[in-house]
Amino acid sequence: PYEFGDPFHLHIERTIMNALERQGPHTPVQLSGDDFEIYRSEQLVQTTTVMMVDLSWSMALRGSFQAAKKVALALHNLIRTQYPRDSLYIIGFSAYARELHADELPYVRWDESVLGTNMHHALLLAERLLARHRGGTRQILMITDGEPTAHLEKGHSQFAYPPSPVTIRETLKAVKRISRQDITINTFMLDRNYNLKEFVNQLAKINSGRVFYTTPDKLGEYILVDYLQHKRQRLSGRAS
Repeated sequence: PYEFGDPFHLHIERTIMNALERQGPHTPVQLSGDDFEIYRSEQLVQTTTVMMVDLSWSMALRGSFQAAKKVALALHNLIRTQYPRDSLYIIGFSAYARELHADELPYVRWDESVLGTNMHHALLLAERLLARHRGGTRQILMITDGEPTAHLEKGHSQFAYPPSPVTIRETLKAVKRISRQDITINTFMLDRNYNLKEFVNQLAKINSGRVFYTTPDKLGEYILVDYLQHKRQRLSGRAS
């Protein structure tokens, strides 16, 4: 039942049925305050997030790299202050992937001296980090402006441009393994080139995650608003 001050997410069917039960099957239906029922928003128990940030040299163009760093810091601060039960890991990836800690972020630079966008290695590392958490919601947020151009083979990064079929295959194999564990991968694309769109469409088809086409100046709005919206789930105001 609606209580004063609640968000007015009206459950129309239940509200009308309450009025009909009260006054009988007559028209017009006259609603009273006691008839209103709403969807109650309730916080999810826990969310574990891995944010994968592309550190390849192309991210330095158009301000993409600085925007990604600011968003990572903002999400870290949001979780630390508002959702302390949640966990956030940050991975930077170029030729290789590595975990980044929040206090490192202001000083992290894109990788100028190495070549490669090794999503494969980043996904393997994300999978290991998420394996520490078995309860609640687990998700990966990937920020990138290019398709994968490297994969890990016997501990070494194998680079090829255009991307080799082996790189694409190994990266998608990692996506399939993660998907079987009910981990969602949401991709935030900072470019619209054809090859990247084709790859991300394959990724989304396997994982059922979402794809966002955005720009550096809108990246924070997309990620932070999306995170907050998916911290809540709709529950009917009345149990069945």
